[in-house]
Amino acid sequence: MGRSVRLGVAVCAVTLLTVAGCGDSGPTAAEAGETLKAHITELMKESHVLDVKITDPGGRDIPCAEGKAKRTFAATARDSAPQSDPDGLNTFMVGALSSVAPYRIVEDPGNAPIRLANEEYKTVIIFESPANGQYAVRGETECLPIS
Repeated sequence: MGRSVRLGVAVCAVTLLTVAGCGDSGPTAAEAGETLKAHITELMKESHVLDVKITDPGGRDIPCAEGKAKRTFAATARDSAPQSDPDGLNTFMVGALSSVAPYRIVEDPGNAPIRLANEEYKTVIIFESPANGQYAVRGETECLPIS
């Protein structure tokens, strides 16, 4: 009797570990897309920028692999100091993003767009201010399951 109980407990433990390992597959493209939209929208509020314009409202799946898709979202805005240079604006946004969600810089070539990623939410945000006093932020999700 003792051996069968131990065997039953071992089978249950293996089953629980197997189910637990497969249960958390991460967000869907739609869920990550909504998170991306919330992060960029909150970033614009936190930054106190002017004249925010949504340039890509997202909300649609962009196929990227079999049964998977990604979502996008983008916005532009003005700075209250029109002489602020693009590199300074991008750097400011990197700092402001830290109060919204934990992103890490994955690409910063110096005078080009700054790319940041969040592994938990499966999102990427790119700061690419095009001219003095003008913010441009866009983002995309990783290639994720549709449902």
